[in-house]
Amino acid sequence: MQFHDTDLPGLKLVTLDVRRDARGAFSRLFCQREMAAAGVPHAIAQVNHSQTAQKGSVRGLHFQRPPVTETKLIRCVRGAVWDVAVDLRAGSPTFLQWRAFELSADQPRMVVIPDGFAHGFQTLTDDAELIYFHSEFYAPEHEDGFHAQDATLAIAWPLPMAQQSDRDRQLPSVPTDFKGLTLL
Repeated sequence: MQFHDTDLPGLKLVTLDVRRDARGAFSRLFCQREMAAAGVPHAIAQVNHSQTAQKGSVRGLHFQRPPVTETKLIRCVRGAVWDVAVDLRAGSPTFLQWRAFELSADQPRMVVIPDGFAHGFQTLTDDAELIYFHSEFYAPEHEDGFHAQDATLAIAWPLPMAQQSDRDRQLPSVPTDFKGLTLL
């Protein structure tokens, strides 16, 4: 794995080393030693898999509040998505800035979204699937999110929104007094 820093501290794009032969291909999705060497010291607590049927659908923007903020390692294993990370860290010089990356099953790359970021994505194809590695267990009492079409964030989604869950449609906008997440 090759880790590439972005201009949002802690947010990394990961290029996978793919070995190919007559049978197909092989790549490593996680190595705790390589992650720690790249400045991502967390162990994996949980792995999730999402399937989204319709192109243009949006999931997010989701995050967990302290004390269970989480780092996510995300890989698209079918189709393609436009993956978005938003910096919610209190005092960060990139507070409320977002970056997006196209992830697809055809590209050997992943994204590391650090503690204190919100995450969401829009499907660029029908039948898109993601694998998420989480550094924390899901904690519903600390679950939170912001609306994907929040005017303060002004995320430029590449497609018209086809679908959102009822929960995501009801997420609030970023409050004007929001100072960010204080990481422990």
